[in-house]
Amino acid sequence: MKKWNLRKYDKNTVGELQRACGISTLAASVLAAKGYTSAEAVMNDLEVDELSDPFLIRDMKIAVDTINQAIDDGICICVYGDYDCDGIMASAILYSYLLESGAEVSYYIPERSEGYGLSKAAVDTLKGNGTELIVTVDNGISAIEEAEYIYSLGMRLIVTDHHRQGEKLPRAEAVVDPHRHDDVSPFKDFCGAAVAMKLVAALDGGDYTTALAQFGDLAAIATVADIVSLTGENRFIVKYGLELINNTDRIALIALKEVCGLDDSQVDSRAIGFGLAPRINASGRFGSPKRAMELFLCEDMEEADVIAQELDDLNNARKAAENIIISDILNALDNDPSPLRDRVICLFGKGWHHGVIGIVAAKLTERFGKPCFIASEEDGEIRGSARSFGSFSVFDALTAAADSLEKFGGHPGAGGYTVKPGRELDFRRLVNQYAMENHKVMPCCTITADASLSPQQLTVNDVRGLDVLEPFGEDNEKPLFLIENAEIADIFSLSGGIHTKIRINLGGCIHDALLFRKSPPELNVAAGNCCDMIVSLGINVYRERESVSIIVSDIRPHGIEQNKYFAALNAFEAFTRGEELPQRYYASMLPSRDEAVKVYKLIPEDGINTDTLFMRLNDAKINFCRFSVALEAMRQLGLVHISPSGGIVTRVKVSRKADLDSAPILVELREKIGKGRSI
Repeated sequence: MKKWNLRKYDKNTVGELQRACGISTLAASVLAAKGYTSAEAVMNDLEVDELSDPFLIRDMKIAVDTINQAIDDGICICVYGDYDCDGIMASAILYSYLLESGAEVSYYIPERSEGYGLSKAAVDTLKGNGTELIVTVDNGISAIEEAEYIYSLGMRLIVTDHHRQGEKLPRAEAVVDPHRHDDVSPFKDFCGAAVAMKLVAALDGGDYTTALAQFGDLAAIATVADIVSLTGENRFIVKYGLELINNTDRIALIALKEVCGLDDSQVDSRAIGFGLAPRINASGRFGSPKRAMELFLCEDMEEADVIAQELDDLNNARKAAENIIISDILNALDNDPSPLRDRVICLFGKGWHHGVIGIVAAKLTERFGKPCFIASEEDGEIRGSARSFGSFSVFDALTAAADSLEKFGGHPGAGGYTVKPGRELDFRRLVNQYAMENHKVMPCCTITADASLSPQQLTVNDVRGLDVLEPFGEDNEKPLFLIENAEIADIFSLSGGIHTKIRINLGGCIHDALLFRKSPPELNVAAGNCCDMIVSLGINVYRERESVSIIVSDIRPHGIEQNKYFAALNAFEAFTRGEELPQRYYASMLPSRDEAVKVYKLIPEDGINTDTLFMRLNDAKINFCRFSVALEAMRQLGLVHISPSGGIVTRVKVSRKADLDSAPILVELREKIGKGRSI
């Protein structure tokens, strides 16, 4: 279960924003919840109508002069990109422009197996091909050694990047990066492709007309795909780009939209993030990024259709690989749930595709509400990827476990690492030791609602009023709303049990709400329950009739006291890990035989979600920790099976009576209580 947070805002501010911006109450509530207090602030972040002068970025003029001179001199230029969507779009933008400008130009996009950014091996290849000037896009700011190597071979370098500068800059003719320490340009949070588009505008004298018309669509795709802040100038880029995409004559996009099923649909930022971008990224994960680059350079519709279908196939292969890995992990956790009780989930496998384990780590982090470190062994090498949230830093945890690692890198939210052979258990221990020493209470995975939603606000007009906030993305996420005390009238299985529809009665009105990638048995609520939900809203159109669409982000029984729930859960997991708790805790954790029997009798033959079971108990004497101990005791004795992956507990048919008192967890608890009494 996630921790819920409801943003607070001043109702007077809502009225002021509504009047000043001419927007609906619902939209004004969202803006107030996000911290906006004036129309001016809204305009600065969300209503940008132009891009700043590209020459305001440090070294831009030097880069332009160097490239123009290279074109005039017929010098061989290479655009050096990256294998993700941003890097591919950035490469396509700059390469296409230079080619049309008459430059002697090539491009180089490293394969994922080569690693990120400039490498000496790649530089050697470019030197052999006659390259004299390398222009990076979406990389290069940290290539200190590689830059020196480029100059040692008599070549020159221009860096264009959007990642943050380290202690020093690489040697180069120009380093164009808004995140340079000495850069004074007004907006910083561009993706690599947007920086490349700004360079194109600068090469065109600072006028954006051509750059936006030719490459605004590619910059928009990359901006959404790279999850950079969708505020300020990035909103202008995405808005402009979406117009181009929805009226495109670029054959690459026509072909790609068709395989995504978007050829007749209005493309928005979500369609980019979940449709176009994953297929472009799949080329770098499961094939070659050069294939996606070829799609955006080709001029033949038949060839574009073929490549787009290849990318779609690669994306399907990526999804299949993800599903296989997740299935392997969930099956293993059902047999041994102990990794889930650690502060940090550390899992190891063999043969898991390294191109997707980062995505798997992210999904498991979302599913279990804990930082996840997932690694796989292949050809004797154990490489991993990690994801986290809140105050837990992946990079700091990897640093603490450095003795067990060959190499690592990353930032607070994500990282990559290679474990020394045979040191897997040490790595798991060290990461969890770091967590225990630095996070007495681990951060909870939190979902935040912008505002509470009344039944009267679930109207087409109110929901349509949210459109002024689009496009949605990082730092301007799609609004989430809290619905409280909705009665569940019925629950329906969709797509063979993959998804769920619930019918709710809210204030006397009946609404349908959808839960994606969650089957009815996985829900922690049942028909007849009253529930609380955090949802997003949209508009459905069916046979020219419009209705409100409700998509459930999270759901739980009405009335849960989440602070008590999480405190009890933390105490239970700490006990199972062998951590010492305050002595007074142990007696309150020990269920009586009658209490355990009461829990057991409520478990139906076909199973039940553990949270739903706890709510059905409705017994103030049985706190969630005592309830969890009772379930664990029954699991240890083989009376029940608990699926941590689905949160489902089911009875196990037994032919003999079990001595509940003999359950190891109860024996240990009584020992702890006895020691306390003897002191």
